Amino acid sequence: MIKINNDHQFLIENILFVFALEIEAGEIFNSHNCLFTGIGKVNASYELTKTIHQKKPGLIVNLGTAGSSYFSKGDVVCCTQFVQRDMDVRGLGYALYETPFSNVPLVLNYGMPIGEFPMGICGTGDNFEMEHNTTQYNVVDMEAYALATIAKKENIPFLCLKYISDGADESAAEDWSVLVHKASLAFGKIFQINDTIFTQ
Repeated sequence: MIKINNDHQFLIENILFVFALEIEAGEIFNSHNCLFTGIGKVNASYELTKTIHQKKPGLIVNLGTAGSSYFSKGDVVCCTQFVQRDMDVRGLGYALYETPFSNVPLVLNYGMPIGEFPMGICGTGDNFEMEHNTTQYNVVDMEAYALATIAKKENIPFLCLKYISDGADESAAEDWSVLVHKASLAFGKIFQINDTIFTQ
C-alpha cells in the first residue's frame, strides 16, 4: 500500500507510473506497472488512453523531467495545475492558452498535492522551451497537460511530480542531457519501492 496523503492510499499494483522516456525511470521501476509514452502530447494521449482501457489503473502517477526558470535544478515539484502553452488562438478573440469551442478551462486544475513538495503550474507544449519568460506557468514539459486531461476525463486520480533538469533557457538542452539521468534517482528516494512506502 502506498500512502499519498491522509485521504488517499493505493495498492502498488493499481498504480500506473507514466514516463515519457525510459531514461527518466532508469531501473528503479522495472518490476512495477510502467508506461513509456514517448515525447509530446499526441504520443502521451494515445498511449495513456490505450493503457487505461487495458489495465484500468486506480491512480496515474506522471514522473519525469521538466524545465523551470522559477524552481532550481534538482528540485522535485508537484504539479497540480496545467496549461496547454502552445494553444494560441488570440487571432479569433480567445485568450492565450484557451481552447476554442470547448468548456476546457484555461488552467486545468487536476493534480493531487503532496505535503512536502513545492506545488507548480506546468505549461505543456510540443516544443523544447529555451526562452521561458512567462509567469502563467512555472514548470515546462511536453506531456503532463495531455495526461492530466485524460485522467480527468476518465475520472482517475492523477499525481504529477517533475524533476527540474534545466532552466528552460539557452542552456536547457545541455543541462537536460546531463541531469536527466538523476531524475530516476530522485524518484527512487521519494518512492521507497522495495518497501512500498511513500515518503511524505
